[in-house]
Amino acid sequence: MPGREYKADPHARFACSRAFFPERNAIKRARIGHGFDIHAFKPGDFVVIGGVQIPHDQSVDAHSDGDVAIHALCDALLGALALGDIGHFFPPDDMRWKDADSRALLRACVEKVSKLGFGVGNADITVICEGPKLAPHLLMMRERLSQDLGCALHDVSVKATTNEKMDAIGKREGLAAHAVVLLWPVGA
Repeated sequence: MPGREYKADPHARFACSRAFFPERNAIKRARIGHGFDIHAFKPGDFVVIGGVQIPHDQSVDAHSDGDVAIHALCDALLGALALGDIGHFFPPDDMRWKDADSRALLRACVEKVSKLGFGVGNADITVICEGPKLAPHLLMMRERLSQDLGCALHDVSVKATTNEKMDAIGKREGLAAHAVVLLWPVGA
């Protein structure tokens, strides 16, 4: 009986798995990246998160538009392929990036990833802030990010949480984001 030989010989089971599920071989070449970004608040009346401008009683103190979700996502994309971080390609002391739209930076990172033969499998982003409330904006963030990443809406997750009033974020002095991406070889 075939089930018995798999239990008796784990190597045969692995060989059988490769024969019946060749797409699993691509997993060996998939790449995972993690990114993190944090910004302090300054006086203002809106923030940009996930490519969406959201009314708020403060703004983000940053060289570009300060989109922590996209900056973390860029770092995750670049990190998955060991290309460095967003500051390497878009340095904060370079005036070309002053007040830059982070969606343009994201599209540039996706282009770098694509040129190396990879596409986005999925992305998972967590924004950490005490305010503004993000729930009403999460779908629009996912739509814009999936468009810029070149993947389906169901491949992009954006979640929001608070820091339970602890540390600088909890005291409403800033906000942060984590992002994780899975990159697949294109055509593999």
